[in-house]
Amino acid sequence: MATATPDALAELRLRQLTSAALPVGAFAYSQGLESAVEAGWVGDPAQAEAWIRGQLRHTATTLEVPLLVRLVAAFGHSDQAAALRWSGLLLAMRDTAELRAQERALAGAWAVLLGELGVPGAAAWSDCPQRTALALYALAVAHYGIDVDAAARAWLWAWLEAQVSAAVRAVPLGHAAAQRLLYALAADIPTAAARGLTLPDADIAGAAPALSIASCRHETQYSRLFRS
Repeated sequence: MATATPDALAELRLRQLTSAALPVGAFAYSQGLESAVEAGWVGDPAQAEAWIRGQLRHTATTLEVPLLVRLVAAFGHSDQAAALRWSGLLLAMRDTAELRAQERALAGAWAVLLGELGVPGAAAWSDCPQRTALALYALAVAHYGIDVDAAARAWLWAWLEAQVSAAVRAVPLGHAAAQRLLYALAADIPTAAARGLTLPDADIAGAAPALSIASCRHETQYSRLFRS
């Protein structure tokens, strides 16, 4: 019987890590989108597209992708101090209590899951103050030998899919409209990933004031479907 090549197996591991079925609870978070809907900022497919594209360009591309590169390198060189530093930077740039709580909760779930899958060092992150979901993802990427370019695009796709799924429930959007939204925004991912992969340290940042305001408002929103 033929066996899978290392590259083919790494591709399948990447698909598993970014599957919407991954049991880490990501479906419970809207990252401010629910509050934006409540405020009347997002109420139709065009506004949902603008909201999500803004986050893709101004946070995911300039913050998460460049930090993913550095985290994968840190884990690849068994440099725990660097991994903690970069993960801590991401956590510090989550500028509301809800977004920091989301990061820690997802990271804890990732740590448990990867520990059960036998990824070395994952369990130690479960109660680490600097834990982030991105750090645990990077640990798995390094462990499985996944190409970092592919990992960046896959991370952005998983994030996009989660945001559109939240929009289906919060705006709400129909399923056909959601697929059109995914189709349109997915075209931005290759360029976004390429830019983030080459961003220098000094340019790592996230700038989405409306997201921060929406996240703060969500903490006291009366009726909620999502945890953020």
